[in-house]
Amino acid sequence: MKRRPLLIAIAAIVAFGAWYAFRPERLFINETVNESLAEVAAPAATGSADAAHSGTAAAEVTGPMTLAAGQFHSNAHETKGTATVLQLGDGRRVLRLTGFETSNGPDVRVYLVASDDVQDDATVKTAGFVELGALKGNRGDQNYELPANVDIAQFRTVTIWCKRFSVNFGSAPLARS
Repeated sequence: MKRRPLLIAIAAIVAFGAWYAFRPERLFINETVNESLAEVAAPAATGSADAAHSGTAAAEVTGPMTLAAGQFHSNAHETKGTATVLQLGDGRRVLRLTGFETSNGPDVRVYLVASDDVQDDATVKTAGFVELGALKGNRGDQNYELPANVDIAQFRTVTIWCKRFSVNFGSAPLARS
């Protein structure tokens, strides 16, 4: 009789662990993000506007320049949309995902991978990657700032990666502009 409460406790712990690992409710919950490019580019525009109003000569502000772009293709999960690397007027670079959609999941990240394209999981692990951060939402337009030391000639593919299960949801090979 004393075994039954112990078995129930163990089953509850196992069930909680399985739920936490797989987070099955995320299959039915979509997180939509609608970031504008202006939200990221605002610091550059604000600085130049302040200089113009103060009467000092300011460098001419140019709009974002496209450095590379590509379309997502599906790998383990249906993924679609466009990935674009932009250089802002102040020199910062941003990865912008537009018209983006993929599955939701636990611990999903955005990676730049040192490969021409990524069709499988092994390439991400062997080619090398730079993590840009957690996926902000599985739908919508979103921005990720690139570290200054990242060479986009080397890191040529954007991959949506489930870190918990080492699964490549989808990838966008980038063509230089």
